[in-house]
Amino acid sequence: MKFTLGFLISLFFALIGAMRAGEAPRTFGLNAEGLVAARARLAAGDERLAPSLDLLRAEADRLIKLQPASVMDKTRTAASGDKHDYFSFAPYWWPDPKKSDGLPYIRDDGRVNPDSKRGTDSGAFSRTCNAVETLGLTYWFTRDERYAQKAATLTRTWFLDVATRMNPSLEYAQAIPGINNGRGIGILEARHLCNLVDGLALIAGSPAWSAADSTAMTGWLTAYYEWVTTSKNGREEAAAENNHGSWYDVQVVALALNLGRVADAKQIVTQATTKRIQRQIEPDGRQPLELARTKSLDYSCFNLEALVRLARLGESVGVDLWKFSTSDGRNLRAALRLVAPYADPAKKWPKEDIKVTNRTRILPLLVEALRHGLDASLSAPLAQHLGPAASGEYWRFVWDGKL
Repeated sequence: MKFTLGFLISLFFALIGAMRAGEAPRTFGLNAEGLVAARARLAAGDERLAPSLDLLRAEADRLIKLQPASVMDKTRTAASGDKHDYFSFAPYWWPDPKKSDGLPYIRDDGRVNPDSKRGTDSGAFSRTCNAVETLGLTYWFTRDERYAQKAATLTRTWFLDVATRMNPSLEYAQAIPGINNGRGIGILEARHLCNLVDGLALIAGSPAWSAADSTAMTGWLTAYYEWVTTSKNGREEAAAENNHGSWYDVQVVALALNLGRVADAKQIVTQATTKRIQRQIEPDGRQPLELARTKSLDYSCFNLEALVRLARLGESVGVDLWKFSTSDGRNLRAALRLVAPYADPAKKWPKEDIKVTNRTRILPLLVEALRHGLDASLSAPLAQHLGPAASGEYWRFVWDGKL
């Protein structure tokens, strides 16, 4: 059989395209190989993933209509006077009823002051970052350019366009009226950058996200990375011993990996064995610093979400946090075994928290642990309480369904 030169050239480029389509995206929070496998399963007609894809597409279709947000939208301004500076208020702080001007504010742990959410950047920032991840995932699975274009527009508006870009720092995050203009704790609000950078990795092959866009975003992330790792606020958050410290590590490691600073990432993950797991988790699995909170189950899950994600990031630098354990049994699996039974919404949590926790948050933690070894104490509650797919449960795409 003879082939023309034109046919052979076309075949060559078709093969190159197929190879590229099968390449794993440069994601670190989302399991890249799992995403490749999920796309292949969907292409092969695997009906188990169809409900998740339907929900994902529905959410992305809603986000297509989202008005791009920026730091310029807020009605309040940081102490710097520059609206390009990110600004937010500490959510658990309230006016002192004994003072005519309410100053200085006083803390009421766990009770969110609704005024802290008005006219600030926190809500819009998290929505933007999470929207880019959702749109990126939808583009990855569908190759519908509309989703990539929207993700790119949202990113450019918040981070890159001169008129609307955010300055790369959180110097004025979680300010407390009468006490400070911002604090290290506010860096927690930038954890959503981890979702954003994964979303951008998923649209990297789209013409909607150009090489110039990628270079400009790398410049922004580099400037922010320098600030968060060297500033007074950054050093304070790095030293935090509770969930704030855990999420700081997640944020910095994710950014370091995206910026190619592998040695930085490996050092932080390695230090987390003693700095986070050993200090935060008791041999029986309790997390005392989170249990001390008024929303103790919520914060126990929140810290575990950080540690489990940090373990995922550690896979990229050859550090296995799942294997770490102290001689007296302080390890990730112990903490998960403690919360696993409470995946049952009917099981009473030992403390009287001021807010009911969404117990489905426990399930993806169990799934991730089971990727690293069978454990009946984790697989049994997962099997018992696993319901149908829900919106936002992206972990289902990279889970093989095995218990």
